Amino acid sequence: MIKLKIKNNRRGPVLGRHPWIFSQAFLNIPEGIESGDPVTVYSENDEFLAQGYFNSYSQIAVRIWSYDENEIIDQNFFDKRVQQAFSLRQKYILNNLTDSCRLIYAENDFLPGLVVDKYADYLSVQFHTRGLEKWREQISQALIKIIKPKGIYEKSEVKNRQLEGQSGQTQIIFGKIPNRIIIKENGLQFFVDIIEGQKTGFFLDQRDKRLALQKYSKDKNVLNCFCYTGGFSVYALAGGAKSAINVDISASAMEMTKANIELNKLPIKKCQFVMADAKEYLTQMPANQFDEIILDPPAFIQNRQHIKKGQAAYKKINELAMAKIDNNGILLSASCSAHLKLLDFRFLISEAQIRAHREAQILETLIHSADHLEMSAFLETEYLKCFIMNII
Repeated sequence: MIKLKIKNNRRGPVLGRHPWIFSQAFLNIPEGIESGDPVTVYSENDEFLAQGYFNSYSQIAVRIWSYDENEIIDQNFFDKRVQQAFSLRQKYILNNLTDSCRLIYAENDFLPGLVVDKYADYLSVQFHTRGLEKWREQISQALIKIIKPKGIYEKSEVKNRQLEGQSGQTQIIFGKIPNRIIIKENGLQFFVDIIEGQKTGFFLDQRDKRLALQKYSKDKNVLNCFCYTGGFSVYALAGGAKSAINVDISASAMEMTKANIELNKLPIKKCQFVMADAKEYLTQMPANQFDEIILDPPAFIQNRQHIKKGQAAYKKINELAMAKIDNNGILLSASCSAHLKLLDFRFLISEAQIRAHREAQILETLIHSADHLEMSAFLETEYLKCFIMNII
C-alpha cells in the first residue's frame, strides 16, 4: 500500500470526514503513482487518517473510501460496499410497489466516483473518475454477485471525465439491455430507456416529489412544463387531475410521456402533448387556465460562470407561472443546479412573486430523497431542491 502524508494544518477536513483530499495538502506525492492505486493517508506525525484511491489527473488527488486502517482493498471490499448500499435501499425504499432507485451514490456510499441506478432487473452505471475506472472489473463482479441483474449498461457520459482527459464511454458490461424497461415506482409504472434516455435513463431523484404532488392534484387542470417522460403528469392523473397538458421541446419525450400515461391505463383523452419551448409556452399562454403548474427544468446553471444568467432564467419562469396560475393554484418549482443553493432559490421565488404581484405560500420544501443520501460533511453533492406552493 502506498503511504502518503498530508500537512498537519490540512488534517481538519479529513478528520471531519470530508472525502476529498486536494493535491496541495500533501507533503509530497512521489512519482509513479497511477490513477486508481490504493493509498493510505497519514499526518506528518504518522497518525493514520484514511484510505482512498489516487487520482492523478485531478486537483482532488485522493478520494477517500475507508477510515479503517486494516481494511484490505480487494474483491471482498467491493462486495461489502455494494451489499451495504443495497441493504440500505432494501430496508427503506425497495418494496413490492417500487423496484427502482439510486443504488450507489458515489462518495456518499463510500465508492467515490461511482453512480449506479437500479431499474427493475437492470443497472445503469457511471464511472466518473479515471481512478475508479481501474476497479471496473471488481465493481462489475460485485454488482453481478450481490444484485444479480439481467444486464448492466455503462453510461459514463459525464463532464468529470472530460476534466480528467477522458472521453465518454457507453457499453453493455453484462447481460442484455432491452430498448425499454418497465419499472415500478410507488405503484405506478414507467418505461425507461437506459441507452438513449437522459442521464442514466430516468429522474429517480424526483420520486418523492412526484408522490408529494399527487395529493394536491385532485380536480386540478395541470400544466407540466419540461415534462420529459411525463412522471409528474402520471402522478397527477393518478391523483385525480381533470386534465394534463405536457410541454417539452423533445419529440421523443412527448412519445414517452404518452406511452407512460397509457401504460398506467390513465385517461389519455384528458391530456394534450405540446412540443414547444416551455418558456415560450408560459409566456404566450392565457391566465387562469391552470390551477396546478409543474416547473422541473434542466439545470439552468451549468457552472459558476452562468450563475447570474441561470438565476434570471429561474426567476423568469417562476414569475410567468405565478402570474398566470389560477388563484389558490399549486405551483411545484424545482431546480437541479448544484450552483444554486436552497436559500438562494427561495430568494428567487420571493422575487418572482413580487414581480408577478402574487403571494407564494410554501407548503412543502423537498431536497434529496433517501436513495440520494448525503454524507453530513460532504456539501458538494447538494443539488436538488423543490418547493410546492399555494399561489394567491
